[in-house]
Amino acid sequence: MIDMYFTEEHNLFRESLKDFLQKEVVPHIEEWEDTGKIDRAIWNKFGEMGFFGLMTSEAYSGLDLDLFYTTIFLEELQKINSGGFAAAMWAHQYLAMTYLNKLADHEQKKAYLEPSVLGDKIGCLGVSEPFGGSDVAAMRTTAEKKDDVYIVNGSKTFITNGVYGDYIILAAKTDKDAGHKGISMFVMDRNAKGVTASKLNKLGWRASDTAELAFDNVEVPASNLLGKENEGFGYIMEAFSLERLVMGINAHARAEFALDYALQYMSEREAFGKAIDQFQALRHRLVDLYSDMLLCKQFNYATVAQMEKGAYVVKEATISKLKSTKMADEVIYNCLQFLGGYGYIEDYPMARLSRDSRLGPIGGGTSEILKEILAKIIVDKKEYKKRTV
Repeated sequence: MIDMYFTEEHNLFRESLKDFLQKEVVPHIEEWEDTGKIDRAIWNKFGEMGFFGLMTSEAYSGLDLDLFYTTIFLEELQKINSGGFAAAMWAHQYLAMTYLNKLADHEQKKAYLEPSVLGDKIGCLGVSEPFGGSDVAAMRTTAEKKDDVYIVNGSKTFITNGVYGDYIILAAKTDKDAGHKGISMFVMDRNAKGVTASKLNKLGWRASDTAELAFDNVEVPASNLLGKENEGFGYIMEAFSLERLVMGINAHARAEFALDYALQYMSEREAFGKAIDQFQALRHRLVDLYSDMLLCKQFNYATVAQMEKGAYVVKEATISKLKSTKMADEVIYNCLQFLGGYGYIEDYPMARLSRDSRLGPIGGGTSEILKEILAKIIVDKKEYKKRTV
């Protein structure tokens, strides 16, 4: 098949990233999975290699590359068998830094974005709340303006990098009576007085830190407002397209990794005098799974291409996450079965893969929420338009 999306430069980048991950990350994965804490030095190494600056302009030490570099970055992170490590990296660059790239002024970019590109600061996104979940408009965290500061009170939950990070891209109500029209975005220092973090004990993504954050009269300088006051809901909705596409790409990549591993295992494992990849029941099931993976992969690439050209891919990105995460869970469940008893042993990759993959249909908007969004687009003919300001 002729590659319509990746150039020679893309392929060289992929090989460089693969080599870096094998040398600098893979030897430490088991330790980070066990401790739930990623060595701070690896963030600086990612920064030195330019891996955090793929979507950032050169003016702030970035590389300003096309979205297929991001696709490669996401895919290769899924192939080292630590969903938690991958999440910490992509949540930093594609959740927190996305808002800085789009909304921050020059001073904010120098203070937060450039250090993020270099790996000197770690960011997290604070939108989800204990009582709100996917209902962003129902958030209860407030930011009341007093003179030259905002006083923030409330809480956030399921925040990747929320324990060990340096700053929070925070959504809060600046007008409590305006519903979704009263939300604003801020950049808040994680160590600000009144901020506390409780680490959550997760089923998977063990290497990453996930926090419940509490804010007790936290003072945020007015200069830390991102974009315009009360415009936050629109910013969040626009960022969701990238987040959902990111999670769709993650899903097809981990499914492909699982299939590659299972194929290798099946070619070497013998039963009744022949390799188990010669049994029709297993061969045909694997073909079905591979076909499902490839369909999602090609759809995701096509959606990346549309986004790269400036299209507002709300529908396509939502479909990407909905279908790809469901597919990945099914692929990994079956690949575990292909390994038999070894699939259930922690020394083999499928056990961790199955736990890490399960968050796919939950995080970034549950599958149930995504179906309702798609129903509004497809059935009700609702149009989501890109912000013009």
